[in-house]
Amino acid sequence: MKRCRSHSRWWTPARAVALWALVWLSGCAHKMSTSVPTSQAPAEESAEGDSVRAPAAPRIDVEYRERDASAATQVRLAVERALPRLARWGTFDDSVTIVIHPNHAALERAANRSGHDFLRAWARYEQIELQSPRTWTLLGASQSQVDELLLHELTHSLMYQVASDKLGWTRKRIPLWFREGMASYTAEQGYRVPSLEDLSRFWRNQPSADPLTQAEALYQGRSDIVYGAAHHAFTFLVRRYGEATIRGVLHAMSRGPDFPDAFAEAVGLPHDAFLEDFRRYVRLRGFKGGRKLGPQRPRPDTAIPTAP
Repeated sequence: MKRCRSHSRWWTPARAVALWALVWLSGCAHKMSTSVPTSQAPAEESAEGDSVRAPAAPRIDVEYRERDASAATQVRLAVERALPRLARWGTFDDSVTIVIHPNHAALERAANRSGHDFLRAWARYEQIELQSPRTWTLLGASQSQVDELLLHELTHSLMYQVASDKLGWTRKRIPLWFREGMASYTAEQGYRVPSLEDLSRFWRNQPSADPLTQAEALYQGRSDIVYGAAHHAFTFLVRRYGEATIRGVLHAMSRGPDFPDAFAEAVGLPHDAFLEDFRRYVRLRGFKGGRKLGPQRPRPDTAIPTAP
């Protein structure tokens, strides 16, 4: 007769440790969340004269694991600080979920952007993938660094929502220079990117490479010059035509036209003509004529890369 294996032989120390680790990991995998309303829903008056609460305003939801509770606190504060500064462009139509990922590899998987070591986040219409700020450096990120990055990323989501809806935002043909330039301008990140002098030198040395119209091709290898061209081109657009014109471009897209037509309608000249004006300004070093295109701040020694 076959003898049964005793329970004591099965319950080895190694198996006990493995089971304990499984239980511990299950606890860490439990998702947590917190929310920030984008605005306070005003009370409405019913036909009988009673005060009735209007439908809830869109929210910014933050999803995280227990070990990222402190990071989630930083993110929530950054969202609260960003909302008043985003109001210059419009209001959110839908809620946005910020998902905090435990490491960079998880971020790349969620964003579907393999090999983008400089990424810290990736924004879409209603979701932002965020590498946990506790992993940005050995000591984690400061609150000011989280504030800056979240303002950048939320600008992306707001732009998509003002310009379109959740079904059409990817078809608006918004160029990378405008997307990244608007986010960088809003977050005042000009100090992070190459200067206008650097951009002039790049075009002089590589006249066939254009970080404005070839941004997607240059992005992974020369993200610095792509971000720089985007920031300076958008700042040039605002300085020449004003922030009201930017809002005009977004609202024109919301009525149906895609970016090139909306840009021509709001700005008064074709998109390609504006880019040529900007290239001429940089190549002829118009910025040396005494005009500055935005605040200049010292470049930090340990900058945290931003993301689209």
